[in-house]
Amino acid sequence: MKVLDKDELQVVEEVLFRHLPKSYKVYGFVHAFIRNKPTTLQLVVDSWPDFKVIICRPDPLNKRALDFRKKVTYYSMDEQVLRKMLTEENAVDWSTCFLIGGFDFSHASLLKEVSSDRKVNNRVFTLVHLMYLPDIKNLLAPPVDSELESRISSLNLSHVDLVNKTWKFGGNEQSYRNVKNLIGNFPSCCITDGQGQPVSWILLYDYCAMGLLYTLPEHRGKGYAKVLVSAMAKKLHAEGYPVYCFIEEDNMVSYKLFKSLGFIEDASYRAGWFEFNF
Repeated sequence: MKVLDKDELQVVEEVLFRHLPKSYKVYGFVHAFIRNKPTTLQLVVDSWPDFKVIICRPDPLNKRALDFRKKVTYYSMDEQVLRKMLTEENAVDWSTCFLIGGFDFSHASLLKEVSSDRKVNNRVFTLVHLMYLPDIKNLLAPPVDSELESRISSLNLSHVDLVNKTWKFGGNEQSYRNVKNLIGNFPSCCITDGQGQPVSWILLYDYCAMGLLYTLPEHRGKGYAKVLVSAMAKKLHAEGYPVYCFIEEDNMVSYKLFKSLGFIEDASYRAGWFEFNF
């Protein structure tokens, strides 16, 4: 097992690019690392340079890691190598509560088996569709009049509290720090009201997936979500980011929204989030 340094990430990015869309989440983390985005994670591989498994995990030497929820993700090209890393090589710290997110759900039985052997409890946190836009030319953007276009802007740090309070997984100090990091370091889009205050917005997670799409209840039904997803997709493409998102299986409204804008998926693939040691 090897911990990667920044000079090796370009090679990793090129390998992961060839395995899109299934590698999107780890690819997104690597993309952010290369762009010098702040992170509390480190990357480890089973071997180098011909790796079969790459794992993103909290960096034990990073003191800021405690400020954020402990999360792990990985991309695997060989299930047996993955099993070995999780069991024999201690690639993951099983002693505290953490999430493994955005993994190929076909590995669910393996993760349950490994955690059970360690007497660590586990549960499905969520199951999601992986939606992506491989070509910006396929974006079916809605028409936007000049008045609405003039109200499309970006979030700033004065909006952290608003976003945190309305986020499904927000409302606490840890999520506040997370939202602050996302707004301060990654692209965002919002639509403002007459006073310049955001009424609808979308952010980018630290793994470069679109998320936290939200419209205040009193401003719904105006097509703002479609406008924001389209604007964000164009911005991400122009700035060299991947254009993708995860949508929970029971969120049919968002699923239909992204489908209507030209996003596609591999219908045979599902990504999952598992929680351990909860």
